[in-house]
Amino acid sequence: MPALSSNKKLLLIGASRGLGLALAEEYLKRGWDVVATERAGSKSGLHDLAQSHGERLEIEKVDIVDPEQVAALHARLASRKFDMLFVNAGVKNGDGETIANVTTDEFVRVMVTNALSPMRVIETFQDVVLPRGTIGIMSSGLGSVANNENGGYEVYRGSKAALNTFMRSFAARSADDSRTLLLMAPGWVRTDMGGPQGRLSIEESIPNLANTMDAQAGKAGLQYLDYLGRQIPW
Repeated sequence: MPALSSNKKLLLIGASRGLGLALAEEYLKRGWDVVATERAGSKSGLHDLAQSHGERLEIEKVDIVDPEQVAALHARLASRKFDMLFVNAGVKNGDGETIANVTTDEFVRVMVTNALSPMRVIETFQDVVLPRGTIGIMSSGLGSVANNENGGYEVYRGSKAALNTFMRSFAARSADDSRTLLLMAPGWVRTDMGGPQGRLSIEESIPNLANTMDAQAGKAGLQYLDYLGRQIPW
């Protein structure tokens, strides 16, 4: 039997697979109503979830690197209100690529997808989040400048550090906003993107990450946290 609705509503951007799909499933289990997105042309695991959760899961299409698609999705949802907006979309490049050898096109692809586009979504959709709601983005522990003592994953690290900085600027511009702002690090998880060597399973990361976000609800201001609720140094 599907869980009864809690009447809480989540807008989840980037939920076709991996951590995003797991987040959609986790919040459905918690009784939330979820609007989750996939890119056009894909037939994601969201459709399997929809069969078991009925009307509590709505599937929308958007590619966040396309501003016209983002604007069109906003137009479709402009009359709605959500308790949480969470942006999960992201990509990585080759693990061994450095700033010395990454191509300009690949650098731009990663930075636009991981840093610019999530913030454009936040800027566009902030008006559909309730005044005491939560706005969150999937960041990474690799985005910590202070913790970068061993290098590696240079371009991906840089994109997440840039994302963190842009979110801090958004928070600074929104200093009087009562909403909860979160940059979440899920840990190194075994997914298609994280690879088979990841330290955590999805089942070890995502329920804890959701617990952490739910525990922060109602606390104004920006925090950079891992999946267990521990603060990460900027």
